[in-house]
Amino acid sequence: MNALQDIEIGQPFRPGVSCVVTQRQDRSFRPSPCTLDDVPTPKHPSNFRDALNDQSTPAIILDGGLGTHLADRGNDVTGELWSAQILMDRPGEVRAAHQDFFAAGAQVATTCSYQVSRDGLAHAGSSDQFETMLRTSVRLAREAATADGDAPARWVAASVGPYGAGPGAGTEYDGAYGLDAGELAQWHRERLAILASAGADVVIFETVPSLAEVEALTSLAKDLDLPAVLSLAVRANEQGQVVLGDGSDLRAAAKIVRDSGVWAGVGVNCCPVPQAVAALKILGEETGLPLSAYPNSGEIWDHEARVWVPGTEGNDLPSAVPELIAAGARLIGGCCQVSPEQITRVREAAQLG
Repeated sequence: MNALQDIEIGQPFRPGVSCVVTQRQDRSFRPSPCTLDDVPTPKHPSNFRDALNDQSTPAIILDGGLGTHLADRGNDVTGELWSAQILMDRPGEVRAAHQDFFAAGAQVATTCSYQVSRDGLAHAGSSDQFETMLRTSVRLAREAATADGDAPARWVAASVGPYGAGPGAGTEYDGAYGLDAGELAQWHRERLAILASAGADVVIFETVPSLAEVEALTSLAKDLDLPAVLSLAVRANEQGQVVLGDGSDLRAAAKIVRDSGVWAGVGVNCCPVPQAVAALKILGEETGLPLSAYPNSGEIWDHEARVWVPGTEGNDLPSAVPELIAAGARLIGGCCQVSPEQITRVREAAQLG
């Protein structure tokens, strides 16, 4: 059997769109001869900030779970550096994973820099690779974005992970850092400066779980020349209310965002779909900004065992796209365990909804 034989993995999400995405046995993805770009939709402006604010165009489609897709491609991401280990050892795999998401319909590649921190690399004995890895992450995403010269607008988002994804030892979901806003700003400053100068179109601060970190990142974002999007980590408290990962009132975080005037957009990631919808309603009411949502598959990351465990049911992301758009989402994608096939369905739903 030909090792590159095509296997169909995607079916049309809605009647009237005949495009499917196929997966090859080498785990790469490509559209069928009828691509999603054959569906007539208004074109986005090439400038990311303009596209984000252009309500006459469909929502911009983010990629899915880069780290988990790298694992699906056969890479081991269970080490302490997670996907950063693949960036260090097999950069071609990172570029290929970005290309898979673009082929599936994504318009934004989120760089493989979420887990790259000087502390984390120092612990692994590779601190001398810090700046090189950050700049390489942007370069690889840009190469994937420009590989198809005839493609419509594509962008590169520089990913800035929270303190918890570095020396915080997996506390990106609960924000139990023990640091104040000034200390967190100091920790983020060097990495942000490098990423902001590496050629990305936008900076996305991801999975931010604490009010102190929101304050810290807001103080840094005001000095950026690039548009910046803040993506929060949220959860449901004992009363069923959506709060920040550290238990803080989500409206308090929204007030910081609104009053600062520095954010191009705000949203949530790596949470179940129902929590994402509830959070967007609050953030939309409080900020008036373009919103982003890239939930995960509903599974839960056990940072001690370093495995995914079953989570809540009823978290089909593509079927929730109309509700996310109704809540104000202008950026829609997926986080952990969200595959290129699901991103195809997300884009189809966004175009038709």
